[in-house]
Amino acid sequence: MKKLYFVMAALIVASLILSACGGGAASSSAIKVGQVTDLGGIDDKSFNATAYAGVEKAVAELGVEGKYLESTQQADYEKNIQQFLDEEMDLIVTVGFLLGDATKAAAEANPEAKFAIVDFAYDPTIPNVLGLVFATDQASFLAGYAAAASTKTGKVATWGGINIPPVADFMIGFEAGVKYYNAQKGTEVEVLGWSTEANDGSFIGNFESLDDGRSVTESLVQEGADIVMPVAGPAGLGGAAYCQESGSCMIVGVDTDWTVSSPEYKDVILTSVLKNMNVAVFEAIKTVQDGTFAGGVYAGTLANNGVGLADVAGASDELKAELEAVKQGIVDGAIPFR
Repeated sequence: MKKLYFVMAALIVASLILSACGGGAASSSAIKVGQVTDLGGIDDKSFNATAYAGVEKAVAELGVEGKYLESTQQADYEKNIQQFLDEEMDLIVTVGFLLGDATKAAAEANPEAKFAIVDFAYDPTIPNVLGLVFATDQASFLAGYAAAASTKTGKVATWGGINIPPVADFMIGFEAGVKYYNAQKGTEVEVLGWSTEANDGSFIGNFESLDDGRSVTESLVQEGADIVMPVAGPAGLGGAAYCQESGSCMIVGVDTDWTVSSPEYKDVILTSVLKNMNVAVFEAIKTVQDGTFAGGVYAGTLANNGVGLADVAGASDELKAELEAVKQGIVDGAIPFR
């Protein structure tokens, strides 16, 4: 009997020691997730920040360990990915089209590692890489329709950081939405800053410079635009600052709801095109944790709420109903969105 008592006492003491040390095996088995940012930085209030919000949610709800490395130049991509490989991360999340080559090289050289990349997908797919892409042209179509319905000058505009597919997709959808509005209403609202036919438009060559964003927005407004959609990460905030200070224009935000991510400009934000990267990143992390991760492609659409349109400031009930009908038409395939 005494022997049994001492065994039980020893087990209780061992349990207490494990608790005091932080839970033992449970904490050591937590999966590790590392995010490599693009050049805008983790606090870009755009795609880097939104993607990392998915990591943060996984930390809070799934108990994973999460961290990030910021890229200040393109030469940092390979170095940052390699650092996470050296740290044996269970999932490496890379953010942005520009990381496509570096991610592919690292994934093929390290087939046991798992990757997810935002705004890029491979054809053919890579077995250990999940591409997270978004039909932003669908949501931007709605933004173009809303802008055409809201303009007072009959001219709206868009401009981008760099002419790459994830940027151009926004602009293509925006122009298509304006043209659809014109066809439905018999109007002639003009789009400045982008031509899908020419596959070119106004670009500042970066995603960081607020001064460049301000300058190109001012130029487009001087040409007559009173609603502008910048597709350039934090550089777009330079355009918002110009609109606010001049009182001459409204802004369509991208990636996140700018009334939330940049509330200081709420008074000049017409709406925002939402790219729900946080949801996609969180779901990718869940698959790693539950053992179902597979390479391939995740596509965020209007149908699965991977993309969407934020509330339109001052929208009438009629415009709200029209936007809902257009959204359903895109989902059903009745309305071509580009």
